[in-house]
Amino acid sequence: MLKLRIVTVAVVLPLFLAAIFLLPNSWWSLALVAPLLVAGHEWSRLAGFGRNVEALFLLALLAGCWLLWMAASLAATRPANASAAIDRTFYVMNVAFWCVVAPCWLWLKLAVRDPVALAAAGLVVLLPAWLALARLQNDAPLLLLLLGVIWIADSAAYFTGRALGRRKLAPAISPGKTWEGVGGAFAAVTVYALALHFSLLAARDLPAVISGFVVMTVLSIVGDLFESWLKRNAGVKDSGGIFPGHGGMLDRIDGITAALPLAALIFIQP
Repeated sequence: MLKLRIVTVAVVLPLFLAAIFLLPNSWWSLALVAPLLVAGHEWSRLAGFGRNVEALFLLALLAGCWLLWMAASLAATRPANASAAIDRTFYVMNVAFWCVVAPCWLWLKLAVRDPVALAAAGLVVLLPAWLALARLQNDAPLLLLLLGVIWIADSAAYFTGRALGRRKLAPAISPGKTWEGVGGAFAAVTVYALALHFSLLAARDLPAVISGFVVMTVLSIVGDLFESWLKRNAGVKDSGGIFPGHGGMLDRIDGITAALPLAALIFIQP
């Protein structure tokens, strides 16, 4: 399984990085719609939507992308404050969901079946993630550095948990995750922050960088646990099978949906 995961990363990652650095922002934003719709389809599957509800949900995602793209386009000819305010509103809704709603959802182990609630949650989770990826690509190196926080935390948690894991983090939700894995993730992103501070981010306050990366790590873990809870309620192991060895789109972007909008809220200046 590990070999298959490595092969998938070796194929997908270079294409993803090339798109980040080579595509114009308009084309990058458009290209992101495809994985967004795949994630929307997987969310619909986990939520138990019927075909009609799924169609409406995917249409709402498309409409949201179009409206946000239009807002950014109009900002080129009008004051950009309105567009920036709209962006921040979406980011704040996403951060509020992951800081308040999702932890309560997990703590109470709610098995929500209401399609309206699940569709609303899906929009708040997925649209701001698309928006953050689209906007941050205007500073491609920064986007890559921020994605690195999420990827490093995920990998460190996985390998530390496998090697040292003893105490379960949330056995009723995701039995494979451990507190030792969480500690490994925190240690890894702290080292990452130190490395960046003494190279690319020397002008930024080190405690602030470390704090920001740790908070991103916490949110990425919440995102991972939340998706695991949705899968457990749906009775499936993976959200899909688009990435061999890695599962579905949501399995790969759960940390991004939870952590990147916060990063965009902090790093994108109005």
